[in-house]
Formats: sequence, structure tokens, C-alpha cells
Amino acid sequence: MKICIVGAGAIGSLIGARLAHAGAAEVTALARGATLAALQTHGWRLETAAAQVQAPVQASADAHALGVHDLVVLAVKGPAIAAAARAMTPLLGPDTIVLPAVNGVPWWFGHDVPGLSGAPLDSVDPGGHVAGAIAQARVVGCVVHAAASVLAPGVVRHRMGQGLIIGEPAGGMSTRVQALGALLRGAGFDVTASTQVRHDVWYKLWGNLTMNPVSAITGATIDRVLDDPLVRAFCSAAMDEAAAIGERIGCPLVQSAADRHAVTRKLGAFKTSMLQDAEAGRPLELDSIVGAVREIGQRVGVATPHIDALLGLTRLFGRVHGIYD
Repeated sequence: MKICIVGAGAIGSLIGARLAHAGAAEVTALARGATLAALQTHGWRLETAAAQVQAPVQASADAHALGVHDLVVLAVKGPAIAAAARAMTPLLGPDTIVLPAVNGVPWWFGHDVPGLSGAPLDSVDPGGHVAGAIAQARVVGCVVHAAASVLAPGVVRHRMGQGLIIGEPAGGMSTRVQALGALLRGAGFDVTASTQVRHDVWYKLWGNLTMNPVSAITGATIDRVLDDPLVRAFCSAAMDEAAAIGERIGCPLVQSAADRHAVTRKLGAFKTSMLQDAEAGRPLELDSIVGAVREIGQRVGVATPHIDALLGLTRLFGRVHGIYD
């Protein structure tokens, strides 16, 4: 089996290194710049609390040189997805599966959802170019519950969590999801094969919707965000709006915002991915995490004044600091 990792950042490298080390597949990488040079020189390098993992990889900036694969793991940040979708076309054969290990609302989310009319979400796929490059039938949905960070080009540290939820976007179970789950479990991941992966995407997004942008604009770890009663109340109000949207699109949430805060608090003094990006001067994944929720709310008729304020404040912060277009 041939697997290509498109986007050898923190999560892409975590998945690639684990799969290559397990030895059940040939793992390649589509990369560029310093990351490409590091992978070509040293292969995958993953640091964990228990050991340092190193495994071989064929890496290239040219998808034609890598050829057709059985599975493509798309693990780039939101602002880079459209360019990656165009670049990875030569990797796709008739039966290639695409597993998007991405944050927030993915481009495939709105397909066949009542109230969204099958039209692409402008916030995550303006013009529908990603959907045009990656057929919906190829996609297996994925939700990542793991934290990793890039220490240096081609060197990644796994910090916590090893959960992956995978499933068919249309719902139900399939043999390809079961086979993919077995492959990923063999690489050490805690895999859940879900019959409602769209709901799983929305549940994770529900927490990230507020914690990510609030931490980015304040510089606070999530424990400090939750310790401030005014900020916590604002976050809860935005989450209530997202929960109302979820009811309209078939993704109801059984927890309250307070319940979710209690879960989040267990992470302690944790830096969100958006805070890490802001500190490093990297583009903010604001559109897929906040903008998409606002857009879906507009389409299904749910008012989102708190989400609107959060989006406005964070995008202004990003523009002032040159990390959001």
C-alpha cells in the first residue's frame, strides 16, 4: 500500500512517521522548502515522551515524481488547502482515498446537508475549487484529537493524545473505513470508526470555535481564558449560537457550554494551535474555525452576534499583525 502525506507539519508528520515506523505501507511526502530538505536527508523524525522515532520516506516537491497512491493524507493548514488540492492531483488514481486531517469545517462538510443546498462554503472553498479537485467520493472524514508541534523543519514532537475519528461523510459504515481504521490502529493511533463523522467534526469545532481565537488575540493559555468569568461567559454565548446551528444541520450537541468547558479545563495551561500560529507569525486558520460557522448560521437562519464579534476581532488582530488576509 502506498500512502502520501501532503503537508509534513505537526499532524502530517505525526501520522506519516507512525505509519512508516509500523512498516505496513510505503509512506511518501509531498513537501517543500526546508521541510523537504530535512525529510530527504533524515527521513521522518518524531519525538515522544518514550522514544525518538525515525523512519524512511521518499519526499518530493513534485507529485508527478511520487506517482499514484492508495491513500493521501491531506494535513495542511486551512489557508493552504486550495493550493495543496491542485498540487496533489497526480497522486490520485481511480480508487485513491483522501483523508483530510484538517482543522475546523472542511470543504466537504456541506455536501448533502439540509439548508446548505450543496453549495460550497465560501469561507473554506470559495468557488468550489477544492471540491472540484477532490471528488466527494474519495473523501473519508477525519477528526484529529492529538497535539503535536514542529521543533525544527522535519522534526516533530508529539505532546498528547492519539485519537483519530474517521468515517464516511454521508454517514454509515463502509469496508474502506474499517480497513483504514485497522491500518491506523496498527500505527499506534486510538481510532474510532464513526457512523456520524460530520457530527464528530462539529463537536470538536464547538470547542475550538472560541478557545482558538480568544487565546490567539489575548496570548492566554486556555486555563486563563476559562478563569476569567466575563471571557468565559462570552465564549459560552458563542458556543450556544453554534449549538443552535448544529440543531439545524443535523449535528445536535448533548452537552452544555459549561460541560465542554469542564472537559477543556482538564488540558491545563494549554496553548491552542491558533495561539501557536500567532506567536510564530503563521497565517491564522480563522476561516475554517470561525468564518465557516458564521456562514452556515447565515444560510440556515441562525443569528450569531457573539460569533460575529469574535470573527471581527480576530481577523482585525490578524490583519494588523500580517497573519490574516
